[in-house]
Amino acid sequence: MDFTVLTLFPELISSFFEHGMMARGIKKKLIAGHCINIRDFSCDRHNTVDDRPYGGGSGMIMKPESLKAAILAAKKRTPDSSVILMTPQGTRFNQGKAMEAALQKKGLIFVCGRYEGIDERIYSTLVDEEISIGDYVMTGGELASMVIIDSITRLIPGVLGSLESSKSDSFTDDRLEYAQYTRPEDFEGLKVPEVLLSGNHEKINQWRKNSSLQRTFLKRPDLFNKTRPTAEEKKIIKQWCQELKILVRE
Repeated sequence: MDFTVLTLFPELISSFFEHGMMARGIKKKLIAGHCINIRDFSCDRHNTVDDRPYGGGSGMIMKPESLKAAILAAKKRTPDSSVILMTPQGTRFNQGKAMEAALQKKGLIFVCGRYEGIDERIYSTLVDEEISIGDYVMTGGELASMVIIDSITRLIPGVLGSLESSKSDSFTDDRLEYAQYTRPEDFEGLKVPEVLLSGNHEKINQWRKNSSLQRTFLKRPDLFNKTRPTAEEKKIIKQWCQELKILVRE
C-alpha cells in the first residue's frame, strides 16, 4: 500500500511515518509513506497557495494551480492511487472502509486542506472521494489523514506482530473488544478474573465473547442495529436474563 499526503505542513506527516507501526511497516516494505509540500508547486516567488474568496467572505481559499500540480505529481509516481480529500462534507470513515481500502486499494493520495477550504474546481475534477472522520471542524486535514492511514495500515498482513491483534479489534465485527488484563494479578485489591488464569482456552474464549457482548450492550448498543446478534450471542443474552431473574427473586 502506498500512502501520499499533500500538505502545507510536511513536518507533521514526516514525523508520523518515522515512528511506531508506520516505521515498521515501511521498513518491512509492506507500505510506503510519502509527503508532498503543496508550496513547492506554487506559481510565484512568494510561494503563495491561498487567496481571497470570490464573492467576499472571511478567510482564505487554497488556490487551484498549486493543488492541481501537486496532485498530478503524486499521480505520476503512483498512477493507480485514489485521490482522497479530507473534509467534514465527506463520507464518514469507519472500520468497514478501512478494511475495504486495505484489501482493494493499491495506493491513496490524501489532500489536506487548510484555511476555509479548497477551490471547488479541484473537488470536481481531481478528487475521487471525500472522507470525514466525524461531524466537527478541524484546522486542517493532516490529523484526519493520519487517523485513516493508521487504521488501514494495521489491517495490512505482516504490519502488526500478530494477525490476531487486528482480528480482535473493536468494530471488526461491529462489537467492542473484550476487557484486557495484565500483571500484576492483584492491583490495589482489584483482581484479574480467575478464568483468565485457568489456562482453559475454551473457557477463556467464552469469557471474552461474553465480555465483548457486555461492553457493546452497555457502551454502544447502536451497533446491534448494524449487525444483529448471532445465535451464540442470543444464547449468552438469554443466560443473562436467567441470571437477572434469579437476582430479582433474591
